[in-house]
Amino acid sequence: MNRISISWWQRILLLLFTIHYSLLTFSQVGTWQNHLAYHDVQNICEAGQQLFVLASNDIYQYNKNDQSITTYDKVNGLSDTYVTHIAWCSQAKRLIAVYQNSNIDLLDTNGDITNISALYSKTMTEDKTVSKITIDGVYAWLHCPFGLVKVNVQKAEIAETYYNGHPEYPTSLPEYDEYKDMQANITLVSSLLPGGPKYNYFYESEFLNGKLYTTGGHFLSGIAEQNCPGTVQVFDGNNWIIYEDELNLKTGYDYKDINCISIDPTDESHVAVGGRCGLYEFKNGKLINYYNKDNSPLKGAYDGGKELSNKHVLINGIKYDQQGRLWVINSQAKGVNLLLLKNGEWEDYHQKLLEDGNGVTWGGLRNMIFDSRGLLWFVNTSWVGQTVFCYNTETNQTMSYNSFVNQDGTRYSPNFVYCVTEDKEGNIWVGTDLGPFYIDKNEVGQGSVTFQQVKVPRNDGTNYADYLLSGVSVSHIAIDGGNRKWFATNGIGAFLISADNMTQICHLSTENSPLLSDQIYSVAINHQTGLVYFLTENGLCSYQSDATESTQEMTKDNVYAYPNPVTPDYNGLITIVGLSYDADVKITTSNGVLVAEGRSNGGSFTWDGKDHKGNRVASGVYMVITATSKGEKGTVCKIAII
Repeated sequence: MNRISISWWQRILLLLFTIHYSLLTFSQVGTWQNHLAYHDVQNICEAGQQLFVLASNDIYQYNKNDQSITTYDKVNGLSDTYVTHIAWCSQAKRLIAVYQNSNIDLLDTNGDITNISALYSKTMTEDKTVSKITIDGVYAWLHCPFGLVKVNVQKAEIAETYYNGHPEYPTSLPEYDEYKDMQANITLVSSLLPGGPKYNYFYESEFLNGKLYTTGGHFLSGIAEQNCPGTVQVFDGNNWIIYEDELNLKTGYDYKDINCISIDPTDESHVAVGGRCGLYEFKNGKLINYYNKDNSPLKGAYDGGKELSNKHVLINGIKYDQQGRLWVINSQAKGVNLLLLKNGEWEDYHQKLLEDGNGVTWGGLRNMIFDSRGLLWFVNTSWVGQTVFCYNTETNQTMSYNSFVNQDGTRYSPNFVYCVTEDKEGNIWVGTDLGPFYIDKNEVGQGSVTFQQVKVPRNDGTNYADYLLSGVSVSHIAIDGGNRKWFATNGIGAFLISADNMTQICHLSTENSPLLSDQIYSVAINHQTGLVYFLTENGLCSYQSDATESTQEMTKDNVYAYPNPVTPDYNGLITIVGLSYDADVKITTSNGVLVAEGRSNGGSFTWDGKDHKGNRVASGVYMVITATSKGEKGTVCKIAII
């Protein structure tokens, strides 16, 4: 009788929860996703009724029978990023894919992937870059500057290596056209839509109302040119919107190296971007205005005693205020620096502190933010005049902080100041090539400040402590819903640090995660979902974190758990969202026995489905009881575990 009753109850419970949550889609905490371009077709290989396509240095597979498309990346099995060559070995029934760094993957039509890392990991002074692949039976010959590498594709191993000048160096190889299937299939492949952005260029971004707005050109100091195509790409979590590009054909001026972006808070369809060649305004993805030295107060970069052309009208920092006015900095110009644009009209707010002794504006003014007080912050990333600036738009006064002295009196001379941001307590954080610093909220707005460094105790029985991430080159800082800090770095991945700054929660790198590159330019966070976007040297990827923006009030309508119900095959974290900041969370059985408890990360709390002893809890309904950080009663939600 009891068995029948429990089985019936479980079925009804499962049905009710499934109906309630069927319209909601969530990502499991800790999961990754790559958002790669497959736009520019570089090579096509036929494998029977399958096509392997190399596009934008990424791989996808097309099935002619059912017209399905499978994309490949580090999340679903590839060992690396940025593929330069592919070739199909028909006898071994495998595709050989070679990366820019000489790593090698073998793929079959079932999606099985085998890595050969011997060439990539081999220490040698010679250049290992692969320039061509030749297929001969079960072998693939890799052509390198130092010689030939013979890969046995069937056995997935390197068979021989022949250096130039070696007596046994092969004098001839069978004729093989690496691109033999390209022309026969280019028309078909050009009609395919594998999804993703148009470009893998990502540098700066802004997140607003569920959309990630990105630019792709790097910041460039002085008259340097990266010649990255001008691009604005917007991602809503499912689809990509590519703003009108190739604007040089429309305007007659270069549209390249676009590196900064800002969204009008009064009209999110109105977006401004800046870069090496001036300022551009878009409406619903279409260009409506562009500004350079020919039609505005903007001026060309001043170099060698003269003003340069419209190829170098350096706009590296822009920001809309709450009134929809755009603040613009014209770097390395003479006689102009800080400007305001509203409805096509310009106002000059020239600041003496923003220029050198010759009256030329500093060359790398960028990363503009408004803090909670309404102060406008930005930095000078140029190798000359490394400074943090704070501008008061009400008083038209600028404060300049270029003396990096910490609380212990230690003086620092950073070569680069990369970024500035505000945490949820009102402290101002600064990223430099020597590590992160912060200005205490009580010193913000003062004429002189202390650049604090967090002291992390060693906890080894001594009274010693170490400065947080000292010596780490911090390229960008983002604050999540729990006031935790994401530190992006130049070359060693990303660090997540706890809200109290004392604990390193994780260090993500290409070695321990699907992160596309250890060179991260910036981080953007969807505070409603906790999704963290990494804009890297090799493209865009995202990570589902366990922190979301907190709510002012916890109600039965906004506090819920997912997945719910929790099925027997699920072993991940259970996430409760809709909580207030630092909320107290207790999970109990239906009869009140406490099984887990803790504090929220912003608006989220995660539970591993286990009790205090580490044992997986039994089937049943579990109560999530919440209270605010002040002890005020919150709300209750339920989790069904089957």
